[in-house]
This record gives sequence, structure tokens and C-alpha cells, in this order.
Amino acid sequence: MNFDGILFFPVTPFRESGTIDHDLLAQHVVTGVDAGAGGVFPACGTGEYHALSAGEAASVVGTAVEAVGGRVPVIAGSGGPLGHAIEAGQGAADAGADALLVLPPYLVGGTPSGLVAYVEAIAAASELPVIVYHRGTAQYSVDTMRRLAANPRVVGFKDGVGDLATAQLIVRAVAAEGRTDFAFFNGLLTAELTQAAYRGVGIPLYSSAAFAMIPDVANAYYRAYIDGDEARRLAILDGFYTPLVALRDETPGFGVSLIKAGLRLGGLPVGGVRAPLVDPTPEQEERLAAILDAGRALL
Repeated sequence: MNFDGILFFPVTPFRESGTIDHDLLAQHVVTGVDAGAGGVFPACGTGEYHALSAGEAASVVGTAVEAVGGRVPVIAGSGGPLGHAIEAGQGAADAGADALLVLPPYLVGGTPSGLVAYVEAIAAASELPVIVYHRGTAQYSVDTMRRLAANPRVVGFKDGVGDLATAQLIVRAVAAEGRTDFAFFNGLLTAELTQAAYRGVGIPLYSSAAFAMIPDVANAYYRAYIDGDEARRLAILDGFYTPLVALRDETPGFGVSLIKAGLRLGGLPVGGVRAPLVDPTPEQEERLAAILDAGRALL
């Protein structure tokens, strides 16, 4: 699966009643694609997959597919309890998604063989290819990824662990299987902070939560990264991403909560986050607004 541009993970907007605002979601997705997203990943981490029913996830994917209109690939979230993952995957297929991002299983970890069986059960439940997410209860060894790479339905690897040595070995192991169609990308929180290192081990793509709330700054960073303009890249890193990460690290779950807050500050009323995540305090929102202003000033 080929991607050209930043990987866009849209939020899931909620009304005050708690229901999903599909009109606002469509607007949000169109804005991201118009801004140059290379792929759209609805109902994934930033989209609060953990807090959506399988039916809600499918409806989010359907709205995203319609809004994208075939311009870029749409990769839907699937994961958690196996039954839920299969139901979400089937719903995403029916909604027109192009692939699935397999998030970690719920609560328990498995043996390497168990993780292979988990991924293959999700892949077998629909015709969609799958990308595995290396994180939390789903940490794939080099040998495990070699086994999964033998399955043509497995088409990508997203790293959310940050062990560059293991990531490098996985890239090499997949290549040794003859796979030239595999997509590798950096999925750490605020991936811009680590992407220069990931490119060095053969992982050129990254997901950008910041793109969802401030695409102009995220695009400026991406362009500097692609063009090898290190002075420009580091200026944006120091002036925007470093303070954003410092604020993000104050409270668990702020990798999602701050994105929604940033969108609200920008005039898009996407609502708050669902439990167990929490929204920023007014004081934290004020600091976020200052960080966003500082990022725009760099442009």
C-alpha cells in the first residue's frame, strides 16, 4: 500500500448529547484531505476507537470514506477484544475502507503465535488487507513479523514502541521475505519528534496527530523533512512540537485530548473526549492556544 504525504488521523466529533456529529466529521476529513493528507485513518487512536461501539466505528468509517471520495486510501481501526475487532473490521469493509489498522488486543498479551493468530483472524474476517500496530499488548518480535510478512494480506507495520534497533531488524526481516509492498511508519505520539531517527532505519512515513488540528504547521514540518531543510525542520521542532509535547505529557491521554481542544480553539466544535480520557483545564487550553500561535508565527 502506497502513501504520499502525512498520515491523517481525524478525531471523532461528539455532540453535547454524546452522539457522533457526522456532518462535522465529514467537514474535518475534507479539510485534512484538501490540506494534502496521504491517507486517512478514521476510528483509530486519535478517533477514540477505544470508546466507540463497533457500529459507531463503522459509521465513522462510512462518513470518512464518503468525504474522502477515493482521493486517498482510508484505513480503519480494528482491535481490542477479538470479537469486537472482527465486527469492527467487517463493518469497515462494508463501509468501503481500503484496509485495517489492527490495534492491540484488550488487556492481555499473547505469545508470538497468539499474536499471529489474532492478526490472521481479523484479516480472515473480511477481504481488507491489514497493517499491524506494534504497541502495548501487541509487541511483535522480528520472527513474528517475518511470519506475518509471509501472509500477503498483511501489508504494513506501525511502530508505537520506539525501539529503533528492533524496528530496523523488522524492516530488514520483511525485506528478506521479498515484500516490496510493505508500508512502514512511525506511530509514536507526536511522531515528528522522532521521525528523523526513524527515517534512518528505513521507516520514512509517520502519523501526525498535530496535522488534525493545525495542518499548516504540520505541512511546513513535513516539507522541511522531505526537502532535507534541517534548519527549518529544527526551528519548527523547537518552536512548536517541543512545547506541545511538554504539555501533552502532563496528563495521560492528552495525545487525543489536546487535538480536540486545538480544533475547538480553531472554531470547529468537535466536543470533548469520552471517558476515561479527560479534557484539558482552562489553564491548559490557554497554554495550548499560545503554542498554536507560536507555531503559526513560524510560518
